[in-house]
Amino acid sequence: MNPSTIKSLRRLSCVGVLLLSTAAQADSPGLDAKSDYRAGRQPNPAVENRFFLKENRFEIAPIFGYVPNNPFARRYVGGAILGYHFSETFSAQFQLTYSPDLGENDLKELTSVLLERAFTANTNGETNFQQPLDKVELGGTLGVTWAPIYGKINLVGETVLNFDFYLFGGLGMVSKTNYVATYDDSPEAVDIVNLSEGINEVRPGLYIGLGQNYFLSQSMAFKLDLRSSFYIDNRPQYDPEVQVLEQRLYNNFVAGGGIALFFPKMQPRLYDF
Repeated sequence: MNPSTIKSLRRLSCVGVLLLSTAAQADSPGLDAKSDYRAGRQPNPAVENRFFLKENRFEIAPIFGYVPNNPFARRYVGGAILGYHFSETFSAQFQLTYSPDLGENDLKELTSVLLERAFTANTNGETNFQQPLDKVELGGTLGVTWAPIYGKINLVGETVLNFDFYLFGGLGMVSKTNYVATYDDSPEAVDIVNLSEGINEVRPGLYIGLGQNYFLSQSMAFKLDLRSSFYIDNRPQYDPEVQVLEQRLYNNFVAGGGIALFFPKMQPRLYDF
């Protein structure tokens, strides 16, 4: 073998060794660690290792609440929420509520105060004043919820309570009874309030709300829910002889809470510590 051929073979051997060593360095853990060090530590998610997962699960929640923005009647509400969670963030939800009508027994003192003032303000003892009021008895809505916030609360020591915050929007209806209260000055009257026979009507409405879930276990949560229904109806008619044709926007606000149950059983998950 001549000297030139031997030189060529030596050069090819050197190139091969160089290529093999470069490939080995590219796959080495040390090079990966060096690259990670130079790039800096990547930020971790704010909340990791969720104790509670909602995706692909149903939710049913009996709720009880109160209507604080009805000035003339005390309205207690009971109902239920049924939902399905497509992900940890979005879900479809149906809500049905009922509030019993107790006639004059659930009227607030403001009703009698306004009637008495209108009656005493009239010098001849006669007045055409009437106080219109309504009671929403039945409400139903179908909509979607968006839960953009998930967090944890450290209560005592190692006890951690998971929670989320959600917004709701949907369409529905309200079924309500309209009343007219007048002053009853008859000698045999026990109360000055004379409540007329109610007239029922159904109105379509827009629902918006917000709430929080505090997860007590992997199948149960304590729910706080605030929800408003907006609907259009006639303006109040205070004089029975003066017809009112204008309409306005009304709001029925329900503040409630209850226990939410989730099923089926939560799927096992892998923890990334």
